[in-house]
Parts: sequence; C-alpha cells; structure tokens
Amino acid sequence: MEIIFHAHNAVISDNMRLRAERVVRKLSRRITRAVDAIVRFEQDGPIRRVEVMLHASGKPALVAEGRGRNYGPALGEAIDRIESQLRHVKRTPKARAKTLQRA
Repeated sequence: MEIIFHAHNAVISDNMRLRAERVVRKLSRRITRAVDAIVRFEQDGPIRRVEVMLHASGKPALVAEGRGRNYGPALGEAIDRIESQLRHVKRTPKARAKTLQRA
C-alpha cells in the first residue's frame, strides 16, 4: 500500500512521519484491498490540522480530520475517527457468517 504525505505550510519531523506511517499501515490491515492512503498536515496560525484519507478498491474513501495545537494530538484524533468509521463499514454476508460460526 502506498502512503502519500502532504505538508501545507507545515514542517513535519521524521518521527511524526514515521508515527503516521505506522498507524496508517495498522489501519490498512483492517480494511480489505486497501490501495493507498493520503496523510495531509496543515498549519494555520496556532492550529495544526491532520487529515487522513484511506482508499480501498470498490469502497468509498474513509476520510477523517483532527485538529490541535500540535500534530501529535491532531493525528490521534484523526485516527480515532477513522477507526470509528471502520467499525461501521458494512460487512459482507460471508464475513458475518464467519463471526457467527465462532460464537
């Protein structure tokens, strides 16, 4: 899976880029046929904004945004929102049957 980073009026440290990459790869394991992800860092005065967009083949893109005074908390907020969206993604009948068999 390809991860694309954009920085708009922002300077992103290598540690933050590495953290974002690790978290996005972890999230991509939960979605089938993940194609790519776009992580956008923006700075507007004192507010830092992080937007995460996950693309999967045959599914609508998952998009979440986090805001904060630093990039770390903003990234955490965006990831929490993506995880929330992943919990609500419609599962196929085959996947539902597997979970029923385990129960």
